[in-house]
Amino acid sequence: MADIDLEIKNLIAEIIEKDPVDLDPNARFVEDLGVDSMMALEILAAIEKKYKISIPEEKLPQLTNLNDTIKIAKEYLGQKNA
Repeated sequence: MADIDLEIKNLIAEIIEKDPVDLDPNARFVEDLGVDSMMALEILAAIEKKYKISIPEEKLPQLTNLNDTIKIAKEYLGQKNA
């Protein structure tokens, strides 16, 4: 599953225009990285498209950092593969 972690990290880094190496898994998107609501939606849409999963928009407030985003993506991937 480490591949998914790296893929999501790279995907988010591209959207927020940061180097993946500089992306702290615990850095808060809004407070630390300046992610706005449009970027957050873009992250959500990109993950859904890449993994062909559907994550409800109600989950958006829970996508606060890289670790949380990976956890939620894996949760929905698990449901898809179940």
